[in-house]
Amino acid sequence: MPNRLAHFEIHASNPEELAKFYVNVFGWEIKKWEGGQMEYWMVMTGKQDEAGGINGGLVRRQGPPPAEGAPVSGYVCTMVVDNYEEYAKKIMDNGGTVALPKMAIIGMAWQGYFKDTDGNIFGLHQPDKSAV
Repeated sequence: MPNRLAHFEIHASNPEELAKFYVNVFGWEIKKWEGGQMEYWMVMTGKQDEAGGINGGLVRRQGPPPAEGAPVSGYVCTMVVDNYEEYAKKIMDNGGTVALPKMAIIGMAWQGYFKDTDGNIFGLHQPDKSAV
């Protein structure tokens, strides 16, 4: 299907270390891609036969990480989770920080934003029709 988001990339000052964060928090499979012309790590967020979701990559950052307090200057990816508090704890236990606290999207979900260990912002989204 044309025009559908098909791949994401996370920029990392230290890809090997940042890969550990995402493996520990979300259980993703991340493997260095050998044979390419640039350093690249393939990110598998789930099984190929699972509905929804996309896979992506980790690439070495070509400049400094985002400055504290700087506005977002790229896309922000959000992960759908079944237990917001459980994943928030995993994020914090693995060195992540809160970028925007948990809030209700009334009648739909709980949403919040975090920073990984390299300053990249991402969201958590827990569907919940009783959110107020």
